Amino acid sequence: MERFEELITSNVPVLIDFFAEWCGPCKAMKPILEELKGMKGDAIRVAKIDVDKYLELANQYKIQSIPTLMLFKNGEVLWKHTGVMHARELKEVIEKYE
Repeated sequence: MERFEELITSNVPVLIDFFAEWCGPCKAMKPILEELKGMKGDAIRVAKIDVDKYLELANQYKIQSIPTLMLFKNGEVLWKHTGVMHARELKEVIEKYE
């Protein structure tokens, strides 16, 4: 998945939300991620990866529960969390790695 590799090698932090359409908690993350993007603007990129469509990618990153959030910068995994988080908490985590 070339585009994914390009995305995570950015020098801007990239938050990936591994999710599935049928997952209730995953749906709860959508407005939270929008709020986070509103707070951080261009200081972060946010992307959602559907684990049902990109099973190989989910397996590569050992996604066992969803939602799983991962923070990448320059191709490296900086942070990983499973479960719903508030935008304020996410903002604090991201600011540690800026």
